[in-house]
Amino acid sequence: MKKTILSGVRPSARPHIGNYFGAMKQFVDMQYDKDFDGADKYFAIVDLHTLDANKGEAMRQASIDIALDYLAIGIDPKISNIFLQSYTSYHPELAMIFSYLVTVPYLMRGHLYKDAEAKGKEVIAGTFLYPVLMAADILMYDATHVPVGIDNKQHLEITREIARKFNHEYNVEYFKEPKEYMISEVQLVPGIDGKKMSKSYGNHIPLFSTREEIEKLVKKIVTDSGSDIPENVYAIHKLVRDEKELKDIYEENKGKYKILKDILIGDLDNFIRPFREKREELSKNMDYVYEVLKQGNEKTKQIAQMRMGEIKKICGLGM
Repeated sequence: MKKTILSGVRPSARPHIGNYFGAMKQFVDMQYDKDFDGADKYFAIVDLHTLDANKGEAMRQASIDIALDYLAIGIDPKISNIFLQSYTSYHPELAMIFSYLVTVPYLMRGHLYKDAEAKGKEVIAGTFLYPVLMAADILMYDATHVPVGIDNKQHLEITREIARKFNHEYNVEYFKEPKEYMISEVQLVPGIDGKKMSKSYGNHIPLFSTREEIEKLVKKIVTDSGSDIPENVYAIHKLVRDEKELKDIYEENKGKYKILKDILIGDLDNFIRPFREKREELSKNMDYVYEVLKQGNEKTKQIAQMRMGEIKKICGLGM
């Protein structure tokens, strides 16, 4: 069976190292993984999922920023397709078809809906139907493997359920059931306060931070004065440096929080600097960035158009 990789990033805010280690790093690594030789690879900028966060020109700029981010971290347009979700109307069209296959009680189990409700927010329909649109994004391209962070694992379960329901309702074997692809050791990336790293918590370290920004943030990392090893510092440190090396470093500097934080600052900067510099270089050649997007958009549009023709025929829609 041919393998197809698909995933995406919302252009809601600048990505942080939790986004990178939780999912984006996998996008890059899977390009060169022998298990995925010959696989089709699609990485979307899912702007339709972000209509609640950005408006007008701010949305457009945020989407271009994600394209820059993708290229800066190492997604190779010669191997992978970078595309804008909203370039065609086929994704929401398929989501509408899928909305007739799932019940309200089933979608009420979705963690985005439950989280919004728990916070007393007025839940918009887009949040409620988020998993349905995500299922359309994935199933549109017959994806077999979806690199995601732990937050999206439930959405893959919903996607598989929708695929099964469609196949059952129409007595076909059209949609494959995609698998989530996760790195177990970094499923949950801690923030500077020890909680899950999140923009909404304000505890994140931006992926393209300057040295000065890194210094300010690392100094804010919460430490436990009753421990020789500052757990929150170590939890972030092991993302960017081999744990065998860290074991000796932390053993030699027991209780010396400032020294350990200074070492972390240097290691984080060494890790982030190549991404930051590559992004700065790419930003000087936006014609190239737009051309990459144009090629990815056109390729995925052709696939989506063909697939929607087949799906509508199965559903008895159109002429």
